[in-house]
Amino acid sequence: MDNTDLNLYKNLIDEHILDFLPEVDHKSFTVYESMRYSLAAGGKRIRPILLLAACDFAGGDVKNALPYACAVEYIHTYSLIHDDLPAMDNDDLRRGIPTNHRVFGEAMAILAGDGLLTTAFEVMNKDMLLYFDDESNLKRRVKASYELAKGAGCRGMVAGQAADIEAENKQCSREMLDYIHINKTGALIVAAVRAGAHLGGADKKMLEDLTDYAEVLGLAFQIADDILDVEGTESVMGKKANVDKNKNKSTYPCCYGLEESRKRLMELTETAKEIMAPYYDEAEFFNKLAEEMAIRVK
Repeated sequence: MDNTDLNLYKNLIDEHILDFLPEVDHKSFTVYESMRYSLAAGGKRIRPILLLAACDFAGGDVKNALPYACAVEYIHTYSLIHDDLPAMDNDDLRRGIPTNHRVFGEAMAILAGDGLLTTAFEVMNKDMLLYFDDESNLKRRVKASYELAKGAGCRGMVAGQAADIEAENKQCSREMLDYIHINKTGALIVAAVRAGAHLGGADKKMLEDLTDYAEVLGLAFQIADDILDVEGTESVMGKKANVDKNKNKSTYPCCYGLEESRKRLMELTETAKEIMAPYYDEAEFFNKLAEEMAIRVK
């Protein structure tokens, strides 16, 4: 697979994103429909794309990594469903369509998120069961699953979300602002990259470099989103603009202004490319992705 073409990865994910959802009893079919509704809505698929790209970069077969790529998108989608709930961001538009709770109700949206989160681990564990007689490949999969669990949990995404809520209506230091972004958004991006690297058989140096790259990219991604929340349009973003400002959230534009935020984004973009520079043309996909983070806000 040509690892410079983001669309190849995305198309592969979109083609299989529903394949790993378990069959459910018709008596609880509504929760399946609710899960499917948010998954099928599309999105950038950045996290599963990065997982496949890291696996490919490390020399692995992306088809074998698909269960884990879909699992990380299940986790991400669950987080969006819950983020949109009235108790959190209270949004009524996501990925260009009504948010899950606006269609299925708050209770079913909560359960759909719960279902997607647990399904992610069901999918990964089911895949591991196929490798009980292959210790090397089993270890890779256990490591990948651990990375996603850690990145999604109370030392990662959940921690960032909690800090983000507590920082509303408060003056936020740069240290705390970075902590929120690094965990709320960056942790699952780092987890996806590390999971893919494990699945592909990356050596220690490659794993370290990919991790450093993902940490920088995750922060850049969130800063770009913060800028778009101020300057973007509903039709481009697929969700309402100025949500962060209206909720008085701690973001880079709110704390430091748009000019400083753009400057920080450009610095992070160059840092990401510098990290991958030793890999020359082999890192073209990762360099292109970092550049596209910056291009989004021009």
